Amino acid sequence: MLGKIVVLVEDGVPLLDAAGVTEVFTVAARYGGPYQLRLASPGGRDVCTTAGVRLRVDLAVEEVDEDIDTLVVTGSVARGSGREPFVRTEQAAQVRRIARRSRRVVSVCTGALLLAASGLLDGKRATTHWSWCERLSELHPKVIVQPDSIFEWDGRVATSAGVTAGIDLALALVERDMGPEAARRVARSLVVFLQRPGGQSQFSAGAQLPVACDTPLRNVLDAVALMPGEDHSVPAMAARAVLSVRHFTRLFSREIGISPAQYVEQTRVEAARVLLENGDDGVEDIARLCGFGTAETMRRAFIRVLGVPPVAYRGRFRTTGVRADPLAGNRSASRSQMVQTY
Repeated sequence: MLGKIVVLVEDGVPLLDAAGVTEVFTVAARYGGPYQLRLASPGGRDVCTTAGVRLRVDLAVEEVDEDIDTLVVTGSVARGSGREPFVRTEQAAQVRRIARRSRRVVSVCTGALLLAASGLLDGKRATTHWSWCERLSELHPKVIVQPDSIFEWDGRVATSAGVTAGIDLALALVERDMGPEAARRVARSLVVFLQRPGGQSQFSAGAQLPVACDTPLRNVLDAVALMPGEDHSVPAMAARAVLSVRHFTRLFSREIGISPAQYVEQTRVEAARVLLENGDDGVEDIARLCGFGTAETMRRAFIRVLGVPPVAYRGRFRTTGVRADPLAGNRSASRSQMVQTY
């Protein structure tokens, strides 16, 4: 049983969901790991990934009838549905059955929705791709969703965020099985971080701030978004809404779901991240423009909201690190930062 890994795939699986995890275990096996990987699909049919690449499958899901070490559940996208995760009742039943014969069960990306449908995440902490965390909560309220986690362990079940986060989780599995030095060797071989800096909120397309339809609050929210550097204290916002401070605070928390101060902070972080990605202004200037006052105040807000400081955020998301001007000399993304991490 030790080292036997079954990776569950079906049509519509993102290629990296399966390839990232299997590559980590394959490299670990070259360094002495006990891993034996098999891909399983409904009916044992080869599957077509979202990239159009076909994956050869070793056996049918229905044929998995022995004790195994690890069941890996990948995500899938239904045909004709854009990016809607695809969860079939019969697949959830198979996951439940195989899980009873597995030492541990893990998911990659939207595979968490299949785990949740099987009941394996009830009462457990879990994560998935940042764009599907809210949907996971809506569909499965018994799941304790952790939207900023790259991966999340709870007992013998683990879930990971989107796509490449499966690599992070697989490295964590290798570390548990073989120790940190083996995991470092695998990470070096794959040229990836052994532990990714920051959570997945830094990768989201926006702050995903709530929107209010109520007219007084709508005017306040628009003012914060359009002029983040202005005075948005609670008294100032209450005055703009023509409400008492007490009534405004209660209404805001009820309608928006967070406090006025939290909303203002998140909106200012969103404005600052756009400037960091697209402009040349210094951190001090951006902090002043977005209403933080000082760079230190902005740094603390970024860490609270995104999990990374502004300078690190700009370094990760502004450029790939390769200069477009050939006369300036090509500069490859630094390898030393990864080597030094280990």
